[in-house]
Amino acid sequence: MTTSPLVLPMITLMVLTAVVWVYMYILRLRYVIAHRISAQKLNSPEKIPELLPEKINRPANNLKNLFELPVIFYGLILLALITELNTPSITYLAWGFVGLRIIHSFIQCTNNNVMQRFKVYMLSAICLWALLVNIFIILI
Repeated sequence: MTTSPLVLPMITLMVLTAVVWVYMYILRLRYVIAHRISAQKLNSPEKIPELLPEKINRPANNLKNLFELPVIFYGLILLALITELNTPSITYLAWGFVGLRIIHSFIQCTNNNVMQRFKVYMLSAICLWALLVNIFIILI
């Protein structure tokens, strides 16, 4: 069985999501334990920003981002796999999206420079929409 080159970027994005999730919990648990914050005080998403500083919440905010546009990416990659689309342009766009999302996550989880993050976000979005158009054109 030959594996499509599209599987690796999809798995890479899933691994990125897992890494951000683990990092989020490491930061949050350290902070909550160090500051003796009762878990019950964190019983709703609205209360978390009140009790935890922005720096601690950066990975949580990034994790939310990883369930926005990447959902479309997963759908497109699955569509490409099911229809056996295997063109270099689809593979390059998939890797472009994933690579830029890695950079986006790094920026958001560390210094959170909004303009840097926005530029990378826009480039990743362009890759995603180009991927959609590319797949659409091939399928019609």
